[in-house]
Amino acid sequence: MPHIKPKGSFVALVTPMNEDGSIDFEGFRTLLNWHAENGTEAVLIMGSTGEVSMLSPEERKAIITETVKMKPGNMLMYYGITGNNTSTTIDYARYAKAEGADGAILAAPAYICADNDAITDFTMEVLDSTDLAMGFYNNPPRVKTDLHWDNLLKLAKHDNMVVLKESTTRVGQVAQVCAAKPDMSIMCCCSPNLGLVIPTMALGGHGTANMTGNIIPQEMAVISKPWETGEDAFACRAAWLDNLSMLHYAYSTINPVSIKTLMRVIGLPSGPLRKPLQPARPEILQKGLDAVRDLGLVEKYGFVPKPGLAAE
Repeated sequence: MPHIKPKGSFVALVTPMNEDGSIDFEGFRTLLNWHAENGTEAVLIMGSTGEVSMLSPEERKAIITETVKMKPGNMLMYYGITGNNTSTTIDYARYAKAEGADGAILAAPAYICADNDAITDFTMEVLDSTDLAMGFYNNPPRVKTDLHWDNLLKLAKHDNMVVLKESTTRVGQVAQVCAAKPDMSIMCCCSPNLGLVIPTMALGGHGTANMTGNIIPQEMAVISKPWETGEDAFACRAAWLDNLSMLHYAYSTINPVSIKTLMRVIGLPSGPLRKPLQPARPEILQKGLDAVRDLGLVEKYGFVPKPGLAAE
């Protein structure tokens, strides 16, 4: 049976933590239910927003095991599986499959700066390793490797390759992939600095793989709805422009510092960042709080602000 292809708003969740730095599994449950209620169609657990590079192998497997039991309704549950080499990544992919994950996302392993052929072969080996829906995150700002559309279209021919998250700065690359009409969902990062969202949706993209949905899930659901009518296009444009202040705040520090700091202050499960990451500076956080106020998010979502945490 063909794999389900994600569409719409695909939110990269934070990893909520307790004050002692352990994983807050009840926080995960709260976030997953909240997203299901607010239009998120798929979540990525343990992406870069989830501080995955600072989680231990034991924590990563425990998060998969525990959160798959919390799946709310039809919302798809994807997991970040990138390890520091091919063998480790395959192990995570097979573990996710065995535990009942809906899918997995992988990127080029960090730090090694492998070339495009090496990362294409790496991804093919992982795709071959188990019958699980998977996607590739082309994230040159974080890992340097930037796959060309020829590499991406080669990967798209694999039956297990169901989604591309594009974070290049080249709209022309997105156009080449969309023009080829591959049998996979085409999504992009929600960074307003990259500026990919409106072009990707206009070119026939299927949604966004975003982190700002951690704060504004309903708004990102509107922005991420595939364009079927002119009304979809106008609604996307309006929501994008209306929420630019929050989108820029989300990307004002290295992911997920801004988002996780703000979530903690407005009462969403978040907890502390894992060191050496530190909370957003007060003057940066204030921009997020201003956006929350200006957009009426406390009233809309019933946030319970905790002003005392803003000073931490």
